[in-house]
Amino acid sequence: MKILLLEDNIKLNSTIQKRLKMKGYSVDSFDDGKNAYDAIENNYDCFLLDINVPNIDGIKVLRKIREYYHKVPIIIISASVELDTIKESYDFGCNDYLKKPFFIDELEIKIEQLCDIKTDLIQFDDNSYFDLQSSTIIIDNTEVRLTKKERLLVNLLISNKNKIVTYQEIENSVWEGDYVTSESIRSLIRRVRKILDNKYIETIIDTGYIFKTL
Repeated sequence: MKILLLEDNIKLNSTIQKRLKMKGYSVDSFDDGKNAYDAIENNYDCFLLDINVPNIDGIKVLRKIREYYHKVPIIIISASVELDTIKESYDFGCNDYLKKPFFIDELEIKIEQLCDIKTDLIQFDDNSYFDLQSSTIIIDNTEVRLTKKERLLVNLLISNKNKIVTYQEIENSVWEGDYVTSESIRSLIRRVRKILDNKYIETIIDTGYIFKTL
């Protein structure tokens, strides 16, 4: 699925991009309304729009989108709580309105619901897989439910299986860019290793970790 993201907060823009790409989506990201406006015709399946952005605001981008796409989902992500702004967004065809600050998980759920996405299972050996939708790991028919950070870590590692995932990538994806100590990362790795029977995650000294399939 191809998504256009318009968000002028660079940190939030980057966080949303990373999370959606982890889900397998293609994301074209913009922090300027005019650049997003000029890219509208590039066959998108979903639009995520901030309202208060430079040059052309998100409402004008929204109106232009509806000239080209009548049914493609549009989600407004904005800090504005003014009733007139919210009403205007819906009047011009947005499908949902997500007020900042929000959890990225909440945005993912809205995208999945509006686009009717059936999340695939990620299998990592003959008898084990990770269910993104329910945040569970199934190992030999035994179900293990994960905490949010455990799920984000497992998602990151399995999505990059047999590739090195750096400490910085873990910090960006699991802690969503907030500062985290190396001990906190190691503690989380230990918990996940215990769940996975300590046979999949290999430490790459001074670099990060790698999820090795058997």
